[in-house]
Amino acid sequence: MNSALRAFQGVSPRLGARVYIDPDSVVIGDVELGDDCSVWPMTVIRGDMHRIRIGARTSVQDGSVLHITHASDFNPDGFPLTIGDDVTIGHKAILHGCTLGSRILVGMGAIVMDGAVVEDEVIIAAGAVVTPGKRLESGYVYAGNPAKALRPLKEKERTFFPYTAGNYVKLKDQFLAQ
Repeated sequence: MNSALRAFQGVSPRLGARVYIDPDSVVIGDVELGDDCSVWPMTVIRGDMHRIRIGARTSVQDGSVLHITHASDFNPDGFPLTIGDDVTIGHKAILHGCTLGSRILVGMGAIVMDGAVVEDEVIIAAGAVVTPGKRLESGYVYAGNPAKALRPLKEKERTFFPYTAGNYVKLKDQFLAQ
């Protein structure tokens, strides 16, 4: 097993086809990565006290932290981390116990907190903070702290979602071929 992949309490990460995980990252426990995903250096994906599910063609950039919210008296069910298809997660983003749909760009250094829901086709600007329990509606760019709708997406931005996902699929294929 790749040393970046670690079991926790007998549960090992499960990978779809053609997944690239950089050896200088770590993926722990109850984590599923869909086909053609990529996990880049210094990333931590920690499914130790709840599950993490990541869809196809999603890339998790350098230094990002993906974690869950554990079940407790304060939150009896906790929050898993769920991410859809064709999501590009920028460098040093933090996603914690939230739900992201498909075709999303999470900007560098953005934070999405516990119980937040991000619908399909959203751009979260670099440095934005999505506060606990907030819902980001489809079709907008969100920015700021706390994140607020800045403006509707432009058609060119909508075409960027599959482009950037595809670009990272090509790049991870180059890394896998080495």
